[in-house]
Amino acid sequence: MSLFDLPLGRLRDYRSGSVEPEDFDAFWSKTLDEARSHDLDARFELRAGTGLRTVDVYDVTFAGFGGHPVKGWFVVPAGTTEPLPVVVEFIGYGGGRGLAHTHLLWASAGFAHFVMDTRGQGSGWLVGDTPDPVGSAPAYPGFMTRGIEDPESYYYRRVFTDAVRAVEAARSHPLADAARTAAIGESQGGGITLAVGGLIPDLVAIAPDVPFLCDFPRALTVTDRTPYREVGNYLKTHRGRAGQARATLSYFDGVHFAARGRAPALFSTALEDMTCPPSTVFAAFNAYAHQDKTIEVYDFNDHEGGGPFQQAVQLAWLPGKLTA
Repeated sequence: MSLFDLPLGRLRDYRSGSVEPEDFDAFWSKTLDEARSHDLDARFELRAGTGLRTVDVYDVTFAGFGGHPVKGWFVVPAGTTEPLPVVVEFIGYGGGRGLAHTHLLWASAGFAHFVMDTRGQGSGWLVGDTPDPVGSAPAYPGFMTRGIEDPESYYYRRVFTDAVRAVEAARSHPLADAARTAAIGESQGGGITLAVGGLIPDLVAIAPDVPFLCDFPRALTVTDRTPYREVGNYLKTHRGRAGQARATLSYFDGVHFAARGRAPALFSTALEDMTCPPSTVFAAFNAYAHQDKTIEVYDFNDHEGGGPFQQAVQLAWLPGKLTA
């Protein structure tokens, strides 16, 4: 695949044309206040019989958007007795929390690791255990157009709220050092990470890897690859609704959350990525408010990005933020 997006020099200066809603902050403040009216009810059940000797695994349930139960994993080094810095991770599109033994990296590095299940997902690759009990008007198959007729009903309003509550749940465990919490995620998980970074003021670091859900005005026109294409396919059928769809998406654009980022950030992008085009990632990176930010660029990769190479970069970067 050849390079299809802007040249790297232009990417470094690119700014999104996404227009922030005037009531963006009020919308999210109201949404989170409503969620917090429900008891967090975070329950951690130590899982026996995993076959894992180097980590202890907790099966987690907490109350997310609407008080709905959301699942997760909490993994710590075996025998941990003192609070540890926490890495909260969000999963890519279509995936769920998966099986416990697939989440060993951050506990192996000496941290507490909380993995949030994504409501309604978990059948595309990693399995999931959290249903989405909220229905929507007719939508294109996938998640991108569920409730897109109104920000109040849009699917990612529930997911981003779940994610904020996931951080709160992770911090509630006695083995978690709440003052040293970071958020990470790849693709959809990276987009969720940006949202969390904009909605929670006291994270110590975030690491959005090839983030999805950024710069919707450009993403919907520069690539025809799913998941962004789901929106285009919906609008092919629902002619005349493009304006409303764009207005809804503006409340969920990673560019606007990035403008509120208050923690050091490590981004990554790949120049041949047609799923999350590099211009959309740079749009969020260039808008990111905190001055301590860096972006890793993988010149000849598609959406796999840096893969294990990016994990190595994170392992070198994140501990310094969590233990400072």
